[in-house]
Amino acid sequence: MNRPLWCLLFAALSGVAIGQQTPSQSLLALSRQDHTLAIVDPSDLHVVTRIPVGDDPHEVTASADGKTAYVSNYGFGAFHTLTVVDLVGQRSLGVIDLGALRGPHGLAFAAGKVWFTAEAAKAIGSYDPSTRSIDWIMGTGQNRTHMLNVFPDGKEILTTNVNSGTVSIIEKSEGHAGALPNSLAPPPHGEDWVLTVVPVGRGSEGFDLSPDGKEAWVANAGDGTISIVDIAEKRVTATLPVNAPGANRLKFTPDGRRVLVSAGPYLVVLDAATRKEIKRLSVGRGLGGIQIQPDGARAYVASGLDGFVAVIDLNAFEVIARIDAGNGPDGLAWAVRQ
Repeated sequence: MNRPLWCLLFAALSGVAIGQQTPSQSLLALSRQDHTLAIVDPSDLHVVTRIPVGDDPHEVTASADGKTAYVSNYGFGAFHTLTVVDLVGQRSLGVIDLGALRGPHGLAFAAGKVWFTAEAAKAIGSYDPSTRSIDWIMGTGQNRTHMLNVFPDGKEILTTNVNSGTVSIIEKSEGHAGALPNSLAPPPHGEDWVLTVVPVGRGSEGFDLSPDGKEAWVANAGDGTISIVDIAEKRVTATLPVNAPGANRLKFTPDGRRVLVSAGPYLVVLDAATRKEIKRLSVGRGLGGIQIQPDGARAYVASGLDGFVAVIDLNAFEVIARIDAGNGPDGLAWAVRQ
């Protein structure tokens, strides 16, 4: 069999298009078992290509210009790399070696940098692509620092700490946060960070910020509850008994009206205003990553044990399609090329 014919047959069997360009807007979907990143065209839900991304890929984020993706190679602390992907050229660009910052998991791209958790090191850090260096590290002192969210200006960071059952709120402050108010204090120059630990529920993992940036809603896998944290007051203001054991991801819709929670085989849909459940949708086994289109029309939910990414119509709250993104799909992201 000649090579062109073999390639066409492989594409037909795998659902991967050959020679197609990456669309201007793409869904990015990781396969933990196949060790690949799928680029999906949301216009017709076909997989444009799959790119190798190394061992145990768990989370993915895209750069602000939508041209580069970063993937965390997790391994519960066995690995210490981020894989870099050229989304336009559809190829791996190698890895960022994090050294002692083992177990990278949660990712975010903000203020021109890649921010990551390092679970085994009980730390978070940032990588500057312009200098190709890790330019900041901070310890959390918490167990299993797992997911994170970084404000657009990079001056406020939230993380969930699964085994500690806490949320860390980390704020950048000018000068020295610990300076003494007397003549012995150092002059107020440089920068420092103030860290506040907020107890939430058991197994705090997936979380999201409300679109106005005032609240963090945290899914507690061990309790099946959701803790609502007032970010300014740095305290839990409500705990919702939503009966979502094993909940590991949570996302607001762009308009802030709905909250989606993946819990076991169910996608639980909450009304953000009333804080009540409005739908419990059976999607698939081992639900994980959730991604929502910027226009709020559809959500994508990874069914890790069934090997597909479910497409949810957010008007009808129904599964309308399934995407074959590889075995053990998990982390999802959205890339918009500028």
